[in-house]
Amino acid sequence: MGDYVWFHDVSWHASYAIYFFVIGICSGLAFLSYGSWITPALRPLREKAAYLSFALLAVGGVLLIADLSQPMRFLNVLNPAYLNFTSPLAWGSLNIVAFGIASVLYLMALKKGDETPRTKLIATVTALLALGLPVYTGYDLTVHQSRPIWNTPVMPVLFVALAIASGSAVGSLVAGGNEAARKVLHQYLLWSTAAVGVILVSILGTTNYGGAASELTFVILTTGTMGLIFVGIGILAGTAAPVALLLAPVGHKQSGLMLSALLVLVGSAALRYALLMGPQQLQTLY
Repeated sequence: MGDYVWFHDVSWHASYAIYFFVIGICSGLAFLSYGSWITPALRPLREKAAYLSFALLAVGGVLLIADLSQPMRFLNVLNPAYLNFTSPLAWGSLNIVAFGIASVLYLMALKKGDETPRTKLIATVTALLALGLPVYTGYDLTVHQSRPIWNTPVMPVLFVALAIASGSAVGSLVAGGNEAARKVLHQYLLWSTAAVGVILVSILGTTNYGGAASELTFVILTTGTMGLIFVGIGILAGTAAPVALLLAPVGHKQSGLMLSALLVLVGSAALRYALLMGPQQLQTLY
C-alpha cells in the first residue's frame, strides 16, 4: 500500500535500429553508384545501386514518420521557420530531404542516359549528402553526454564504416557473375569491414576501462542475450568471420564473396541493434 515502482523505459526503441540499418545501406549504395563514375568496373551497378538507394530512402522515411505520435508532423520538416537549428535532428531532417531531392534529379538523369559531366556532378552531390546520413545518425547518439558508448566522437565514423560495408555487401549480391565488379567490391567489403572491427575494439577498450557506468554498459554488451547479439553475431560472425573469409582464397570466388556479404549484413544489423539498445538497458536497472 502506498508503494510506487518507477518503470524506466528506453527512449530509442528497436524500430530505430531498423532505420539505422536501412539508411546505412541506402547511403552505402549511393557511394557505390558515385564510385561507378570513378571506377569503370562498377559501371554495371550504377543504375541498380541508385534505384535501390532511393527505394531504401523511402522505406527509411516511412519508418521515421510511423514513429511519430502524430505522423503528419513530418510536414514541419519542410517548414524552415519551424525548425530548431540548434538540434542535430533538424539538420538530419534537412539532410534527408536534400538527399531525396538530389536522388530524384540523379535518377532522372540516369533514365535519360545522360552521362555528361553534369550528371557526374549530381552524382557527386548525392554522394556527399549520402555521407551526411550515417554521420548525423552517429552524431544523434554522440550528443548524449551521460550515455556510455554513445558519447564518443568516433560513433559517426563507425556508422560511416558500417554504411560502406553494408552498401558493398548489397552491391556484391547484386553484382552476381560480374567478375570485374566483384574484384573491386571485394576490396571495398574487406577494408570497410576491417575498419568496423578496429573501431569496435577501440570503443570496447575505452568503455571497459571507463567509470562505473561505462563498465556496467560493457558488461551488458558482452554478456547474456545482448552479448550473444553484439559479440557473437555482430563482432565474431558479422565482422571477424567475413574478414577472415575475404582474406582466404575462397573469398575471391563468387560464392565466398556472397557468403561474406550476407554475414556482413547480418552482423551490421546486429551491431546497430546492440549499440542502440545495450547502452539504454543500464537506465532500466536503477
